[in-house]
Parts: sequence; C-alpha cells; structure tokens
Amino acid sequence: MLVDSLPILMFVALAAFLFTGYPVAFILGGVGLGFAVLGDMLGVMNWARITVLPNRIFGSTMENPVLVAIPMFVYMGTMLEKSGVANDLLHALQVLTRRIPGGLALSVTLMGTIMAATTGIIGASVVMMTLMALPVMVARGYSHPLATGTIAASGTLGILIPPSIMLVIMSDLMSIPVGTVFIAAIVPGLLLAALYCVYIIVLTGLKPQLAPPMPDDIGPGDSGEYVAMLLGSFVPPIALIAVTLGSIFAGLATPTEASGIGALGATLLAVYKGRFNWRTVRDVSHASAMTTAMLFGIFVGATCFSLVFKTLGGDVLIENIIDSMGVGVWGVLFVLMAMVFFLGFFFDWIEITLIVLPVFGPIVAELDFGAHLAGFEGVSSNIGVVTLIWFTILLSTNLQTSFLTPPFGFALFYLKGVAPKEVTIQEIYRGIVPFVLLQLFGLGLCVAFPSLVLGLPNYLLGK
Repeated sequence: MLVDSLPILMFVALAAFLFTGYPVAFILGGVGLGFAVLGDMLGVMNWARITVLPNRIFGSTMENPVLVAIPMFVYMGTMLEKSGVANDLLHALQVLTRRIPGGLALSVTLMGTIMAATTGIIGASVVMMTLMALPVMVARGYSHPLATGTIAASGTLGILIPPSIMLVIMSDLMSIPVGTVFIAAIVPGLLLAALYCVYIIVLTGLKPQLAPPMPDDIGPGDSGEYVAMLLGSFVPPIALIAVTLGSIFAGLATPTEASGIGALGATLLAVYKGRFNWRTVRDVSHASAMTTAMLFGIFVGATCFSLVFKTLGGDVLIENIIDSMGVGVWGVLFVLMAMVFFLGFFFDWIEITLIVLPVFGPIVAELDFGAHLAGFEGVSSNIGVVTLIWFTILLSTNLQTSFLTPPFGFALFYLKGVAPKEVTIQEIYRGIVPFVLLQLFGLGLCVAFPSLVLGLPNYLLGK
C-alpha cells in the first residue's frame, strides 16, 4: 500500500513544502532526492538510477539550444523597461486613446499587449505598469478595482503572447516546434487582449464615473509634435517586435537566433534614446542573470523530481487513474484543465508546467478528438503533434488565471507591493474577478473553436 502510494505522497510532500516559502528549486530537488532514498529503502527504486540525473541536467537542459532564447528575451524586455522606452510608449498610448471611454485603462491594456511581445517576465511587467500607470489612474479618479484589475490582467499577457518564456519551456518539454507554438499563440493572446478592451469600453461607457476622461491639453500641441511623438515613442518598439517575431514567422531565424536580434535591437533603442549607460547595462545584466538563474535552478530541481516520480511509477499510476474514470477524451481534457485551474490558486506557472507537462504530455498525445482537430495538416502531418500544440496553448491560456487567483496570485502581490497606500487588497481582489472570467471565456472559445489556435499556423506553414 505504501509503495503504491509513493507517487501521490510525492505531490503531497511537494505541496506541503511549497507553502513554507522555501525556494522552489530546492524543494523540487529535495523532495525528489528524499523519495529516491525512500524508494531505495523500500526496494522499489535502485539508487543507481539517480546517477543518470547529471546527464539529464547537462545533456538535455543546459545544452539545449532552444533554452538559450530565455536569457536573451529576458534581456530584451528588461532593457526596454530600464531604458525608459516602455515609459515613453505608455505616454504615447495614453495620448492616442484619450478620447475613448476608459482611454487610460485601454492604454494600459495595449501597453501590456505590446510589452508581452517583448518578454515573458510577468513580475517585471506588472510592477513596471503599476509604477507608471496606477498613480496616474488614481489621480484621475479611476475606480480602484478597474485600475488594478486592468493592470494585473494586462501584465500577465506576457506568458501567452510570443516570444513567451513559458512557451519556450513548454515546447521543449513537449518536444514540439517552438516556432509553431509561437504562431499558434498569437490569436489567443490577442483575443484575450481584445476581450479586455471590449469589457473596459462597455463598462466605462455604461458607468463613465468609473473612468473619468483625460484632459485634452495632455499630449502634443500640434500635428508636428504628434508625428514626432509617434516616430520617437510608438514606432521603434513596434518595429523591434515586428523584426523579432517576423524573422521567426518568415523562417529567416530560429527563436534562439531571433532572441539575439531582439536583445541587440533593445540595446540599440536604448542608445537611440540616449539612455544607454553603465548603470543601465549593470541593472539590466543583473536582473537578466537573476531571472535566468532562478529559472534554470527550477529546471534542475524539476528534472530530479520528474525522474524519481516516473521511476516510482507515477506516470503509470496517473494513466491508470484516468483510464478508470471512463470519461472519454473530452472528459480527460476538462479534468486536466480543471486541475490546472485549481493548482493555479496555490502554485506559480513554472511549478505547474514542469510538473504537469512531463506527466500528462504523453497521455494528451494519445487522445483522439476526431473531426474536431481535422483539417490542420499544415501544422503537422502527425495528429499527435497537432493535439499537443493545441493543448499547449489551452494550458497557457488557462495558466493566465494562476497569476490572478487568490490566495497566491503572484501578480496581485507584485501589484500590491508597489501600489499607493489607498489601494487595498480587497479592491485588487474585486478588480480581478471580471478578468478571470474573461480569461475562462477565452479558454472556452479556444476549446470550442480550435481554428483560433491552429488556423494561423495551418495557413502560414501549410503553404
């Protein structure tokens, strides 16, 4: 009984230790090693099995050329933030949307969408937009729940809209082309951004007191200044995104190569703005190194956890549980989505991704959705790969909620940590509820209409 329950006990131990606040990388590795010792004592795992761990870490994770894109994309987004390019972009968007109901909230949503296409660092995006936009929104008399909900939801788009760090990691774990996953994520990411914009426009149109308009005297005084603002603050970051992603979609560069282009382009923008100095280079390099080290540390711990879990028969146990449920392929999909949504209340995306995907990826690849996923041969001739790409985007969309759902919604803590004192955590919680519902609605659309996910890669890659 104890031997058969070891994989389940691993998850229980993992959950218990995560609540201690100890670094995730050490918890994953420590739980893995602890249960390896326990498995050896009970005679269900040979300790010699653990000796393959260094080969897995250095032979697959550390030498994986796809993962080289992570520090480059982190550097790209951090440079745009530290050099002030992002701040100039937000000001330009505020001017462009000032006559639309909820214009300031719309500018934040558009800012989050654009910054999502530069990096997938959620903490940095939420903190940056909170510092830049929330004091202005509060000063203009914006509803605190609307302002905080908009900032938190827009800041989390970075894990879905490419080039997303999470998509790079997921593609590697699922052994599917990261470029194809990037293309598949564009429409769902823009769909969520569009849903946010529609909600803001409708809400502020019905209740204009929630979002007072900006004064007309804010912004350029004449058409010449207006054009100069667009050319200096709006066009450069948009052009950088177009070059970075366009090189991937056109087949001119791999995601890893494109990440280098993006990092160089962000540096050149800092030079163009006259903000490239030693302090900027030091701060950007330090932030990029810290983020990258944290991610790769978690990779090491997750590799150990996954190896021990599978050796103890965890993957077989999960398959048997799913088979015994007898819910069919759609039931399996909905159970997995519900489980990920529930885990999002307590865990960050990186833990969920590195634990769930290695276990459930092979199961999902074998699911047959029949005609629902038919007609997407341009994506891949292998229906299993098509299913995995669709599932990856569904999972990514679902994981948007993990940043916003209490009690451990990390975007909420990032926001509260730098928000003005008059903004309460209760107002933040009230503000995110509509956006979580919109995220779930967007997820439902992607499930019901797979062409939202697979249509664009099928068209671009099937030519």
